[in-house]
Amino acid sequence: MKKLLLVEDNDLNRDMLSRRLQRKGYQVVTAIDGQEALELMHSEHPDLVLMDMNLPVLNGWDACRTASLDARINGIPILALTAHALEQELKKALEAGCRDYATKPIDFPVLLEKIEGLIK
Repeated sequence: MKKLLLVEDNDLNRDMLSRRLQRKGYQVVTAIDGQEALELMHSEHPDLVLMDMNLPVLNGWDACRTASLDARINGIPILALTAHALEQELKKALEAGCRDYATKPIDFPVLLEKIEGLIK
């Protein structure tokens, strides 16, 4: 069973997405901010991180940059979750160390395709 780390500060979004991913056979670990995400990347070793970019404590952009500089976790693919569908947002996510991104509201079938493509 593949393990996903879902980083989302909105309780409703986190709960809904977590339950849908679990129903698809994924083990889901959750975090509510970028700092907690980095800690869980070290302790849980997820196969993939779904990272909201607008987070408290440590935002997703900075968490991704920090992860990309840490040899112990920089191999874990990160998929950015953002409400901004602009081309510059994709570029910003890739520059921060993300492998791909999905826009909110989440198109779940598209998200699943992206997850499967990144963890194979």
